[in-house]
Amino acid sequence: MSRHNPPPPGLPNREQILDFIAKSAEPAGKREIARAFGLQGAEKIALKARLRDMADEGLIDGEKRAFHRMGGVPRVTVLRVVDIEDGEAIAVPDNWSPDDGGVPPRLRLIERNKGRGAQAALRKGDRVLARTEEAGNGWIAHPMKKLPTRTDQLLGVVEIDATGKGWLAPVDKRVRNSEPISDLAGATAGQLVFAEPAGRSARAGVKVTEVLGDPLAPRAFSLIAIHKHGIPFEFADTTVAEAQVSAKLPLTPERREDLTALPIVAIDPADARDHDDAIWAEPDGAGGFRAVVAIADVSFYVRPGGALDREARKRGNSVYFPDRVVPMLPEVLSADVCSLKAGAPRAAMACHMAIDAQGRVTSWRFTRAIVRIAEVIAYEEAQRRIDAGEAAESLSNLWACWRALEKARDARDPLALELPERRVVLDAAGRIAEIALRERLDAHRVVEDFMIAANVAAAKALEAKVAPVVYRVHEPPSREKLVALKDYLATFDRSFALGQVITPSLFNRMLKDVTDESEKALVMEAVLRSQTQAYYGPRNAGHFGLSLGSYAHFTSPIRRYSDLLVHRALVDAYDLEQPRPSAQTIPAASGLSEADRADLARISEAISATERRAMEAERDTIDRYVAAWLSVRVGEVFDTRVTGVQKFGLFATIIGLGGDGLVPVSTLGAERFGYDEKAQALVGEQSGDRFVRGMILKLRLAEANPLTGAMKFEPVDAADGASRIDRRGGRPAVRGKFPPRKPGEDKRPAGTHPAGKRGRPGNIRHQGKKR
Repeated sequence: MSRHNPPPPGLPNREQILDFIAKSAEPAGKREIARAFGLQGAEKIALKARLRDMADEGLIDGEKRAFHRMGGVPRVTVLRVVDIEDGEAIAVPDNWSPDDGGVPPRLRLIERNKGRGAQAALRKGDRVLARTEEAGNGWIAHPMKKLPTRTDQLLGVVEIDATGKGWLAPVDKRVRNSEPISDLAGATAGQLVFAEPAGRSARAGVKVTEVLGDPLAPRAFSLIAIHKHGIPFEFADTTVAEAQVSAKLPLTPERREDLTALPIVAIDPADARDHDDAIWAEPDGAGGFRAVVAIADVSFYVRPGGALDREARKRGNSVYFPDRVVPMLPEVLSADVCSLKAGAPRAAMACHMAIDAQGRVTSWRFTRAIVRIAEVIAYEEAQRRIDAGEAAESLSNLWACWRALEKARDARDPLALELPERRVVLDAAGRIAEIALRERLDAHRVVEDFMIAANVAAAKALEAKVAPVVYRVHEPPSREKLVALKDYLATFDRSFALGQVITPSLFNRMLKDVTDESEKALVMEAVLRSQTQAYYGPRNAGHFGLSLGSYAHFTSPIRRYSDLLVHRALVDAYDLEQPRPSAQTIPAASGLSEADRADLARISEAISATERRAMEAERDTIDRYVAAWLSVRVGEVFDTRVTGVQKFGLFATIIGLGGDGLVPVSTLGAERFGYDEKAQALVGEQSGDRFVRGMILKLRLAEANPLTGAMKFEPVDAADGASRIDRRGGRPAVRGKFPPRKPGEDKRPAGTHPAGKRGRPGNIRHQGKKR
């Protein structure tokens, strides 16, 4: 039955059918329902379609001829994934109302062929047709088919057309079409709403389930990302209650090293809301240094198996937006009790290291300690003191020790890619005050190298005890990606031998050999695309980007569950367990549970997935802020760099600001452009003009949509023919709409390394960022 045609006048609605089935003494079939409502001809055909829809939606259990109202869960029904727990999908019936039996049942989805190392097939918001069965006191489901999901379109802005009909305009720039709204639920035009499918067919449209408010209001952009990516942002009362009890655990000197006399300092972003690491160093009299990296002892407060632990694992990590933080732990812990605040005694896990004059860590030991941070210093202030010669001895010692660590880094020669990071500055009202590239200081490198040393020490310390390790793994590029890189470099008359040993040094030397800045940008982009994505896992495959054989995350347990697991493993391996807590509601042990030991592979998969989710949400939010910042500058001309080439056009980003925008191929000129996949270039069929990655072009901003983060550019003079482009793609020739650089014009803004220890050591995305 077409959803656009009115139903036959005698056709009962869903509620009438359900009421009839519920009152029938025997299961009612299509014939009984038709007879009861006096249906004839076309009405019977329409009834058959409606019953089929109701069965698909889980409202009734369809068995060809007989139907009955579901008092529980249909044997075959449509489920919607609402949560991921320990890498396992949890779902509820896609259509459920209180009349169906109160709170919808939660079913554990048992996915087949989900081998070790495989990525989770299902994500929050996915819809599946599944076969269900009771298991003990609960339900499990076996997915039969993944259904088309419209999750990306279920967050949007209400638009009302001339006829008064509502439409849901998507806030995802990948989605082009709006959807009809069947039920506005009180929402008005221009409001940001959360919606869900109104029926089985896409033609049924969507219904509004929650009104979120003004989509352009302060804090709305991060709220859009939170909803779109399904990031948990509210803590259950039970979790908060356990956090409050844990926060009151007494900090006693029993089985803790007293480090309160050490002038340990925390160097952090000026707006940091939590401080999970602090550092100290002093010369050892033999040309080397003694150093301590003190890390918040989160494992003391968050015990395995409790509500806190389950919620932290589900979140996997904190998510940092310009206007808010979605923490992994409740604020009473993340921003207060666990945070290494200046002047207050705090529980810490201390990594003691001996570092020789060449920056090699010759020995290490781990203890649980009590620390009192001497000072929390912003990166910029620490750098200012060093540059002005005003640094205290403790700060000067850190820099001296870092110079040694820097020698060890240079000897390893980790991958060095120039990856600018955008910084959004908001005013007190939450409005955008500035968007700029984050400055890279020596202060960032100092902390970063101390953190890397401690992370390596943690991995090797656990290996020495043959203890379980959650490694941070960054594998070498695959042969497939290396072949693609070879083919791409050949378009620059540059060779790349596949038979040689692939190391970070090889890529670094390649980049040093490129003297032309525009060509260097192209090669750097290509090298970056050849890299694999870092992940967590119990099997060590080294860290290619950092040029390290063993690497784990130990230094940020307030914001990363991976680090908490490493802390727990150290507690077990080195007998660092604390006396049993007096609070009876808090689990006694703070080390790894037996269940977690046996399940590290699945836990690692789950937290790798939450990390990717956080990165996507943070990137989407920055894109929306950039689009909002530029929305009042539509029509202006900007210096841009081409970041991607497809057959339908170019993607370009504004130099010094960021934010990718599309340049449709139709705007490049009257001639046809062919797509050269190997060279990743658009080539004019008559002129031979080439558009490739890395090109510096002057483009006019044509559109900037804050709701989606999408932008569109166009040539400065779209009426002109396409420019003649230098074969190496650095800059356009003199003729045409993209003028060359003026004499004395800066080639390219100096790139900045992602800031701080929460950046990407070796410029590889593997740690995430923190405010």
